[in-house]
Amino acid sequence: MIRELKTFVAVSQFGTFSAAGQRIGLTQSAVSAQMRTLEEALGMRLFDRSGRAVALNADGTRVLPMAEEILTLFARMAQPENLAEYRGSIKIGAIASVQTGLLPGVLVSVHQQAPALETKLIPGVSSSLLTQVDAGNIDLAVIIKPSFALTKDLYAETVQREPFVLIAPADVAGDDVVELIRQHPFIRYDRSSFGGRMVSQFLREQRLDPQLALEIDEIDAIVKMVEMQLGVALVPLAGLWTDRPANVRILPLGELTFYRELIVVMRHANRQAPLHKFFVGTLINHAISKQEPSDKG
Repeated sequence: MIRELKTFVAVSQFGTFSAAGQRIGLTQSAVSAQMRTLEEALGMRLFDRSGRAVALNADGTRVLPMAEEILTLFARMAQPENLAEYRGSIKIGAIASVQTGLLPGVLVSVHQQAPALETKLIPGVSSSLLTQVDAGNIDLAVIIKPSFALTKDLYAETVQREPFVLIAPADVAGDDVVELIRQHPFIRYDRSSFGGRMVSQFLREQRLDPQLALEIDEIDAIVKMVEMQLGVALVPLAGLWTDRPANVRILPLGELTFYRELIVVMRHANRQAPLHKFFVGTLINHAISKQEPSDKG
């Protein structure tokens, strides 16, 4: 019955028997047959069928989290207690600054403890990665905490809080961050991203309408543009640039400081899975170990 439960979860995610079958390598008729078998075994209908589309009915909605829990427990049964004997793979989503900042050290530690584990890194922006975790396409993701509440199917833990700072070319004088933004071209953290929205809120609160030089969703690239004297920028103190000498001035925001919160997010049903707990623990421990040296403000 495990295969039927896996197919049931896939159908709930992708909306049709055909789409679910394409994702898990079954024909539409095979998916339909498995769902009939599952419904007969449970003695209840799980879907409202209307043409090609299917939707969970009340019983299907009630059964879904239990099916996910059963699959999680089944997966745990296949994992050895010794991390060194772990097999299989894990798909990890990460925003760009995490890929160049926290993640390399974390992955080194993970592979030292579980050398047979395969890790696949999925790059993306926070909103896209959150959607992929919700859909079950990736196991977990390290993203910026959104301003809205997560769905009940998702679980998150805080990794660290990163302060925003103003960076300016090395030869730019002055310490008043608001005046520097007013007086110089501004390199904007993409306003459609979670972090960029925080910059937009800061600009609104300070009644600033800076002269836009460039808009981009890549922190290390923004730092490079500032080094090349294209303008000034508000960025979180995070990413590869904090580990190398950067030819910029870093100005703390003082009482105006705002933070972006990094979280690791996964489906709620997986929060107790040994592999997920192992990765999250390694990630948070690594973030704590880096916190002091990265506190350069």
